[in-house]
Amino acid sequence: MRKPEILMTPGPTPVPPEVLLAQGSPIVYHRGPGFGSVLTEVTEGLRDIYGTKNDVLTFTASGSGGMESAVVNCFSPGDRVLVVSVGNFGERFETICKAYGLDVKLLDYEWGKTAKAADVAAALEPDIKGVLIQHSETSTGVVNDIESIGAVVRDHPALFVVDSISGVGGAPLRVDDWGVDVAIGGSQKALMGSPGIAFVAVSEAAWAANARATLPRFYFDWATVRDAARKDPPETPYTPAVHLYMGLAAAIKLLREEGLDNALARHAVLSKAVKAGVQALGLELFGEDPERAVCVTAVACPEGIDGSAVTKLVRAKYGIIFAPGQGKLKGKIFRIGHIGYLERSEILQALAVLELALEELGYPVKRGDAVAAAEEVFAQA
Repeated sequence: MRKPEILMTPGPTPVPPEVLLAQGSPIVYHRGPGFGSVLTEVTEGLRDIYGTKNDVLTFTASGSGGMESAVVNCFSPGDRVLVVSVGNFGERFETICKAYGLDVKLLDYEWGKTAKAADVAAALEPDIKGVLIQHSETSTGVVNDIESIGAVVRDHPALFVVDSISGVGGAPLRVDDWGVDVAIGGSQKALMGSPGIAFVAVSEAAWAANARATLPRFYFDWATVRDAARKDPPETPYTPAVHLYMGLAAAIKLLREEGLDNALARHAVLSKAVKAGVQALGLELFGEDPERAVCVTAVACPEGIDGSAVTKLVRAKYGIIFAPGQGKLKGKIFRIGHIGYLERSEILQALAVLELALEELGYPVKRGDAVAAAEEVFAQA
């Protein structure tokens, strides 16, 4: 019998036993105090993780649902917005905006580049109603400097909308301090929950925009969700994925026990070890400012090696899942996730397997180099 596969992807990430136990517990009624206490634990925990005093709203949805909710609740048809794109999910923001009839000005970077505050400042115009950007761009590993970009947007009336689905809990994010009006997250990445819950932190400025916005919305209507959450006991307007909420509450409890700063430090060390390991094999890191990419490491494939072949072999033969390249990077990179319920031993195992897979694919490897380089990082941490 084969053991379960080990997820080393940007998401979903491995789920702790405590979360699985919570999800396997007897279900609670979603219109009663049992679920009300779960919802309270989730929203209060997310507020602390975000570093915000703003409302945090939750949906039974993927992270993309959270992105769509930001668009339909903040803008009206024809509104001009600035989408800052550094990869696949920046393009998704553009697609959502255009689907709802917004006038998109695109600040488009080569995949792997990071967004620059000066470029955002130059692209802002008086009629721009919102700036939409990724915190952690999962397709490339890039982590944008949201703090410096937020400082630029703060001097403009535009809303600052940040997709931190693969970032929150994995990379530093201070929603209030950095002037983020809408922060979007998902349960299945650094927070160690199962897929299926999206959440958004909403500032007073975003609520004011919500009151003016005329785009059609029903399921993702923020006001409806807020009103339901203010009931006694708190609830959601429509039937939620109760067990997923119970699991996320358990995951947040674990994160609280570890301490957010400790979790961020753990992710940073795991990231540094992975990067040291792949570089010890002569591989190049993909993207600009790779040291900022604490959530996922994107590895450029050497000549003659197909990234999809690497991920396929590692999964089929060794039961470890790396993520292939997406879109225009398919076959050119592979990605190793190191957020969530992961520890140093899984990193060492993954790097040892990577050595064997690359050797089998014809890439010259000195066995043990990647592992030794990661061990050195851990020894010094």
